[in-house]
Amino acid sequence: MKRALKLLCFARLRQAPWLMVLLAMAAFQLTGCTVGPKYQRPTAEVPPVYKEVGDWKPAQPNDQNLGGNWWEIFQDPQLNALESQVNVSNQNLKAAEAQYTQARALLRYQRADYFPTVAVDPVATRTKSSGNRQPRSAAFNGITYNDFQIPFELSYQIDLWGRVRRTVESYRAQAQASAADLAAVNLSMHSQLALFYFQARVLDAEEQLLNSTVTQYEQALELIKTRFAGGIASDVEVQQAETQLETTRAQAIDVGVARAQYEHAVAVLIGKPPASFSLAPLPLTMPPPPIPVGLPSELLERRPDIAAAERLMASANAQIGVAKSAYYPLVNLAAAGGFESGSPTTLLSGPSILWSAGPSALFTIFDVGRRRAASDQAVAAYDQAVANYRQTVLTGFQQVEDNVAALRILEHEAQVQDKAVAAAQKYLELAITRYKGGVTSYLEVTTAQSAALSDELTSVNILGRRMVDAVTLVQALGGGWNSSSLPQRPECCGKLISTSR
Repeated sequence: MKRALKLLCFARLRQAPWLMVLLAMAAFQLTGCTVGPKYQRPTAEVPPVYKEVGDWKPAQPNDQNLGGNWWEIFQDPQLNALESQVNVSNQNLKAAEAQYTQARALLRYQRADYFPTVAVDPVATRTKSSGNRQPRSAAFNGITYNDFQIPFELSYQIDLWGRVRRTVESYRAQAQASAADLAAVNLSMHSQLALFYFQARVLDAEEQLLNSTVTQYEQALELIKTRFAGGIASDVEVQQAETQLETTRAQAIDVGVARAQYEHAVAVLIGKPPASFSLAPLPLTMPPPPIPVGLPSELLERRPDIAAAERLMASANAQIGVAKSAYYPLVNLAAAGGFESGSPTTLLSGPSILWSAGPSALFTIFDVGRRRAASDQAVAAYDQAVANYRQTVLTGFQQVEDNVAALRILEHEAQVQDKAVAAAQKYLELAITRYKGGVTSYLEVTTAQSAALSDELTSVNILGRRMVDAVTLVQALGGGWNSSSLPQRPECCGKLISTSR
């Protein structure tokens, strides 16, 4: 029975030789080769540990990792509420998502070359031929006739040398790079919001300090005016105290300029007009939390910009294969069929059937070095992508080292500055005691006041710099992202989740 079926199938194939050609081409494509180099990720120099960590212990236990909602480590409910609005309303993030969607669509467009293209072109015409055309024929000259056609055309470029496969491979890598770019924009938007938020809170702390100092200066001015009225203090001392007071008031007012700008920036990041948003004042008081740094080797998988650069390398490598395939012939399979008749009633009958099929090949014999130039360009583009990748890795290490060093040094500076603030306060107390005892003039008090205010402002600014560097370090570490979240088949398998996990 099986032998009879095989003989029957073979007999039918012999009656339709174009089917044999089609099957042969399909079999040859399945066993065809793919030209061009196979992609392997180039190496990048990775140090065993971060240099600037030293004896600074950023987090315990050592295996602690940043989560997707990395801003929650700052334990600030107001910040958490603002960050949750970025994924929903930020326009830069929406633009990056649209760009990723474009990359997916381009990949699907290129992937369509895996399959044949089928077209239909129905035609209905009524024609009258000339009665005087040459040569004369009583059967054809001067007649009027109808022609109805329903032709189907199939075209298919057989991917013998892997041109289509390499092209799809390249666009798939580009789509993955776009996904990593989306993650980078997502991280950047959340980081900017945290930076603007903490800078606004630093200004709230400065304004609180300046307003508290203004209250103290007002009390001091009243004391001096009382002493002046009693003939103990001079008018110069009154003017010194008033100058000190008004200068500090002006400083407190000036803080509002930058504070308003940061508030407006936060509004834009969460997709709201600045006129409809206000950020409640909340002075910054707590130091930054410990941040897990991890190992340098982990950075290659944790930063989306490094992942994007690596995927662009893979895309450039595939383009070398596309360029190499131009040295081989293009093999096309074309088939046409359909129905043609002079009457609609017989259009779909058996005698109206027509068909043709056959392969063709295009050989480029001479192109004045065009294919060589394209191949050289593809190789150079890959070399450029490799250099860009390695530079991105180096920049990532630099950013981590910079922020780790800044946090470590600023932590020590904050400890020293706290001693300076305590000393300045002691100096001010002694100056006031000496002034009340008549030992010195009020100039010594104003000097001590200026020193105390300056040291306290410096302390606030150091705290703000520590918070900024903490956020920047989280961003430099990738914000809890991992390259395993990149879509393996972005052309078909769901939507990338760019938001926090």
